[in-house]
Amino acid sequence: MTVKTPDRKGRKSYDRGYFDRWYRDRAQRVRDGAELRRKAALAVAAAEHVLGRSVRSALDIGCGEARWRGELLRLRPRLRYRGLESSDYAIERFGKSRNVSRGSFGELAELGGGTRFDLVICTDVLHYLTDAELDRGLPAFAALVRGVAYVDAAVREDDPEGDLDGWRDRPASWYRRRLRRSGLIECGLGIWAPAEARLWLTELDQAESR
Repeated sequence: MTVKTPDRKGRKSYDRGYFDRWYRDRAQRVRDGAELRRKAALAVAAAEHVLGRSVRSALDIGCGEARWRGELLRLRPRLRYRGLESSDYAIERFGKSRNVSRGSFGELAELGGGTRFDLVICTDVLHYLTDAELDRGLPAFAALVRGVAYVDAAVREDDPEGDLDGWRDRPASWYRRRLRRSGLIECGLGIWAPAEARLWLTELDQAESR
């Protein structure tokens, strides 16, 4: 298990050093560029399959330095990207240039306005949340999805490595139950569609039986 030094309040500090270590240090980084490109291509293709048109908007929850933004714009240059992040460092450095604003999963209901996005991204976030914060944010999370959500979390069965400070040891079934309870439809490979998509998704598009 890798343990990271907390800040003065006993919480993890998502400063520049954190991102240098886990995203740029070749010996320890958790994702490489090729993997991110594949995931972005998958998420965009899935959203466009559900929508029947090109993706126009994306919300990236817990976006960090907004690495997804570049890959999404490479695929769809006119896409409107918005990132939500709690890191002071990320907001101060990339807030204006990459459209990153302050926010967290548990505060999603505060977005308001009935806004929906063609693609909602939530990667490497859920497994650090408390049960209460995840359950508080899930209804709003599901309501934000117009096309699909791409959800990636480290679960017990994966025997994860990397930044395990604050990681919640939960099985995949724990997340599936809650995502389904929120009204989302599992389509496989981390893709979740909104409830109304049942009207046009085929049975084999869905990874769950009715």
